[in-house]
Amino acid sequence: MPLQNLKTTPRPHLLVSIHDVSPRTQPAVELLLDRLAARVPVTKVAMLVVPNHWGEAPILPGSPFATQLRDWAADGRDIFVHGWYHRDDSTHRSALHRVKAGFMTAREGEFLGLDACTSLSRMIDGKALVERIIERPAAGFIAPAWLYGEEARTALIRAGFALAEDHWRVWQPQCGTVLFRGPVITWASRSRARIASSLLAARALPQLLRSAPVIRVAVHPGDTHVPSLMNSIDRTLEYLARYRIISRYIDLASEAKA
Repeated sequence: MPLQNLKTTPRPHLLVSIHDVSPRTQPAVELLLDRLAARVPVTKVAMLVVPNHWGEAPILPGSPFATQLRDWAADGRDIFVHGWYHRDDSTHRSALHRVKAGFMTAREGEFLGLDACTSLSRMIDGKALVERIIERPAAGFIAPAWLYGEEARTALIRAGFALAEDHWRVWQPQCGTVLFRGPVITWASRSRARIASSLLAARALPQLLRSAPVIRVAVHPGDTHVPSLMNSIDRTLEYLARYRIISRYIDLASEAKA
């Protein structure tokens, strides 16, 4: 089993990612990279790229941002497609989806309510754009806020991505193989209550997950506006990096298949 293979490695792994990478967020992304560089090798930090953030920040081939994105890929970083707009404009008929859309994220779960045809179109278009710019395959697809509706999951099987991730697992969409499981350690900045709860979670989860073969840490551009979150990110990464190998998603996927 893939997970058993990972358990036999001498040291467990740490995966680090920056979400919501786009022309709109580039200054904050650069701040995050500078901060992360003190604790992890940033060439192993995955970049989750939004092709047209909120419909207001398209990535244009040949633009300075596109050049930067290509340079990040050339450095060896995993480049994931992270939705298309990121914003959720769906009308949710399911009560569960309405709760997820309103409580789990501030209308940022773009793929929660999309039909299969629209999901597939946005996935394919995002993949084509990102791969045209970075001149290599995208590492995979990760839905905004880690939220997928059933139709989006169906579309993902056909979209041709090697990897996908939600809040609880990383898997290969085309065959359904789960590579590893476990929650993501992440932070929320949109309210005082969410800041407080994410700070508590960031203190508890590294210890609770200590025996896990893989731990994932995800940071967002909005974290840079809250000093307490940035300090918590520093502490969490400093602790985890002491006993874990900082890895890339594609390396672990290759190892799990071996």
